[in-house]
Amino acid sequence: MATYALQIAGLVLGGVGMVGTVAVTIMPQWRVSAFIGSNIVVFENLWEGLWMNCMRHANIRMQCKVYDSLLALSPDLQASRGLMCAASVLSFLAFMTAILGMKCTRCTGDNENVKSRILLTAGIIFIVTGMVVLIPVSWVANSIIRDFYNPIVDAAQKRELGEALYIGWTTALVLIAGGALFCCVFCGTEKSSSYRYSIPSHRTTQKSFHMEKKSPSIYSKSQYV
Repeated sequence: MATYALQIAGLVLGGVGMVGTVAVTIMPQWRVSAFIGSNIVVFENLWEGLWMNCMRHANIRMQCKVYDSLLALSPDLQASRGLMCAASVLSFLAFMTAILGMKCTRCTGDNENVKSRILLTAGIIFIVTGMVVLIPVSWVANSIIRDFYNPIVDAAQKRELGEALYIGWTTALVLIAGGALFCCVFCGTEKSSSYRYSIPSHRTTQKSFHMEKKSPSIYSKSQYV
């Protein structure tokens, strides 16, 4: 029962991580800037994401534009685009693999050892996906903080951390936690299997020992005369 609860918890965390990975990949709020005028009124907001940038003037609807070329992105955003796309594919692959290894799934049979190994594979993929998500999010955040405190960079070109980065950090932790739960399920299944097989062998050894001990009493004393 505890193993099944861990499987459900791992699958839920993996599903949340998969949705979060796709959301972070699509969201334009990776780098955010706000220009302040002399009257201390924000007249322009700028969002920069992996696929588009969005701009909103005062009292005007937000306008988004897809990047015309990959060269329009900074090197950190270019690398983040590829890594986040890979993370989205890996998270979906890990989620489907975890479904195949669930206890309630019948298409892979009823062998618990096989299912536990499938869950182990899903857990490893989830952990790798969490690391892949963590790399671009931390890279972009590092470049933003470095430029923000750099006096050489113009104030109009400085950016702030967007909501996508915070969601990305949370998503990475959720993916790693889900993968760790699946690894715990594998360890628990292996321990229970080894304990189950060790008991019959012990009993068999005791039984054979008693039979060998009683074997001399099979022959009567008259047969020795």
